[in-house]
Amino acid sequence: MPKDNPPCQPEACSLQTCLNKNTYSPDKCDQQLRQLYKCCRGMYEATNGKGESSACPSLSVVYRWLKNHGDTTK
Repeated sequence: MPKDNPPCQPEACSLQTCLNKNTYSPDKCDQQLRQLYKCCRGMYEATNGKGESSACPSLSVVYRWLKNHGDTTK
């Protein structure tokens, strides 16, 4: 994958668009946030935790957020 197209960038852009449209009301963008974190989890799992993307928070943050929001699937 080219460096100028980091993993999960489309999901991050979708979240940013939603937040801009909804005046930064995260509750209205839960689906986009969840999709971003699921994408990030997939990237980390595919790279044994070594993946990097400017669109994703750290691995521990991704797992903690998904766990705290009812998504325990792998």
